[in-house]
Amino acid sequence: MNAKLDSTVTTRPVTRQTFDEVLVPTYAPAAMVPVRAAGLDLWDQNGKHYLDFTSGIAVTALGHCNPLVVEALTKQANTLWHLGNGYTNEPVLRLACALTEATFADRAFFCNSGAEANEAALKLARKHAHTKFGAHKSRIVSCFHSFHGRTLFTVSVGGQAKYTEGFEPLPPSIDHIPYNDIEAARSAIGDDVCAVVVEPIQGEGGVVPGDVAFLKELRALCDKTGAVLIFDEVQSGMGRTGELFAYMGCGVTPDVLTAAKALGNGYPIGAMLTTEELAKTLSVGTHGTTYGGNPLAATVALTVLDTINQPAFLARVKEASAKLVATLNQIVADYPQVFTLVRGSGLLLGMVVAEAFKGRSKDIQKAAEAQGLMVLIAGTEVLRLAPALIVSDAQIAEFDGLMRAALDSLTKAA
Repeated sequence: MNAKLDSTVTTRPVTRQTFDEVLVPTYAPAAMVPVRAAGLDLWDQNGKHYLDFTSGIAVTALGHCNPLVVEALTKQANTLWHLGNGYTNEPVLRLACALTEATFADRAFFCNSGAEANEAALKLARKHAHTKFGAHKSRIVSCFHSFHGRTLFTVSVGGQAKYTEGFEPLPPSIDHIPYNDIEAARSAIGDDVCAVVVEPIQGEGGVVPGDVAFLKELRALCDKTGAVLIFDEVQSGMGRTGELFAYMGCGVTPDVLTAAKALGNGYPIGAMLTTEELAKTLSVGTHGTTYGGNPLAATVALTVLDTINQPAFLARVKEASAKLVATLNQIVADYPQVFTLVRGSGLLLGMVVAEAFKGRSKDIQKAAEAQGLMVLIAGTEVLRLAPALIVSDAQIAEFDGLMRAALDSLTKAA
């Protein structure tokens, strides 16, 4: 018998210190440990209440423990959990129909995360180019400060050196250009490019919206060279901008779209959506995943999609965005020593820190947490906000009060 086995393994006391003792230190989580949540409200081990304006990095778009999602998951959990990929299932077929009917896509591939969705998209683009044009057409163009996942392939395509240092040699034939730089795009995208991948709004890179002219030029260059245009909508999709997907609001249609995060409202699922022509590239056995498209994930995602993809719901996201942006702009005006401007789209917003607080976005985040407000950062220069799409006017007002209290404590200390 294992001497380390504890018969109370499911109920033993654990604290933040336990993380440092038993988990691989790839994260540096907050000191508090959340234990319960509903909507945008969250409580830690000590019973302290927090207003969550992170939604798990734009994941729980319908709020924590949304009753509709809980009901759907519970029902499916008592019906059918998993099948090997030698079989299909009804929930995944319904989800694929719903996503293709709601978007430009004809075909869907399901996996477990945004990284896996992007991995599939990049493999599809390479395979398509090799099949149609030959092996010389293999180069991938991405943008600096982008983020596309943590696999070795996707982290190499992402344009942030801090995430690739120490993992060399990296996959070859990947180049990066400045975001929103049309001339750089024209110089980089030639006949040897198989794919151009871009976030319509850079999330981790600082909550920077893509210029419509830039995105349209990427579309034109891909049409000219035969490259595949991939939109990474892992963070910007599923209603976050007030459109079901951000591409719908900029008049640019990609060849491939990747989604995850809010698609499952916290249940792991990713999706790659594409056209009939490109989908033919991946035949039986060329790509796969054990858990992708399982009945549990597909059921949750279908419930989330059906809830978000309604005119009234998306209209409310835009209304909430306008109220939150006005609130943030007033905070910027009242605390010019801390922030300079607000940018982003819908309910994915960033507050850029001023010179006096340069490099201190984490300090602002910690000050907010002390007041019972959960917010995100995007690097050291931007405070990022991604509340659940169901955020109310009252919660926006509550955010305003908590943020101001945090900023008052921070500026007095300075």
